[in-house]
Amino acid sequence: MDALPYGVIAALIGLCTGIVLGLAARLGEFCTLGAIESAAYGDDQRRLRQWGVVLGTAIFSTFLLADAGLIDLQATIYHSIQWNPLASIAGGLLFGYGMALAGNCGFGALARFGGGDLRSMVVVVVMAIAGFVTLNGPLAQLRITLFPQDISFVPQGIAHTLSSLTGLPPLAFATVIALGVAAWGLSYAPLRAAPRRVIWGVAAGLAITMAFWGTSALNDQTFGAVPVEGHSFTAPLGRSLLWLMMSSSGGMGFGVGSVAGVLAGAFIGSSIKGLFRWEACEDPRELGRQVSGAIFMGIGGIIAMGCSVGQGLSGVATLAYSGPVTLAAIYGGALFGLRRLIAGFQPD
Repeated sequence: MDALPYGVIAALIGLCTGIVLGLAARLGEFCTLGAIESAAYGDDQRRLRQWGVVLGTAIFSTFLLADAGLIDLQATIYHSIQWNPLASIAGGLLFGYGMALAGNCGFGALARFGGGDLRSMVVVVVMAIAGFVTLNGPLAQLRITLFPQDISFVPQGIAHTLSSLTGLPPLAFATVIALGVAAWGLSYAPLRAAPRRVIWGVAAGLAITMAFWGTSALNDQTFGAVPVEGHSFTAPLGRSLLWLMMSSSGGMGFGVGSVAGVLAGAFIGSSIKGLFRWEACEDPRELGRQVSGAIFMGIGGIIAMGCSVGQGLSGVATLAYSGPVTLAAIYGGALFGLRRLIAGFQPD
């Protein structure tokens, strides 16, 4: 491993943990929009309550390793950039609405693409382009003006705030929150009756933590040259697209490996279940709706500094203020979009 460039090692960390997330999506049916849709319209909360297992696992394991000095939470974007509540809310709502139109978030689209869905490939590519247009392209200055991002010199998070007020370690508060979230998930009997979903929920939560652990170790070894990163699927989609086109000039890193890992894990999982098959869009209107949704997600994910996984899982795992606020906004935006698609805003 010493002979490998640090960027390649970071990509391998992203690849391995991303494979677990891809498997969780296909074998454990872990899906953001699916969780919201089935709970709101299908009278089935198993996918939604599975999030409790994922988050509880990710929060506890992340803070356990942070307490041991193995994860540097302050080095993550969730704690090193001053939280902008307006960006979390506006970006989250836009992302959630786009997620409903596209039929998947960035992570879900990668998982479906790994199962042979070519419509999801379009969503991934369009979202990648829209994200980079907002991050570094023509919309970048407007984004910075409307949603400024300033450097923070103190950890910004629920557990750290409570710790400073009480003198107790952040791990104590993280443990209570993690147990509460996990208990909420497991209190739903139909989820307890589906141990496969629970097991893959735990695996997905650990994958989030292992990403922070691996990149923290590299960050320490490289004196900050390799950033501490968690899984996210907005900007990394654009970075992966750029790497595919210009890999000879570098660009290999955690995000590229993460995207490849989810694709690989989804392919393996769909093949194991015998569900891999090529699918394409036969309705131009459907394709137009998915492209529009992908654009909204790309813009919203950059504004909020993360997607349903980037903020909803990785951000919440660090108990950053931005995580739960963005996740709630994504949920609200998705419900709004689903109502438009399903109910058409018709009065009862």
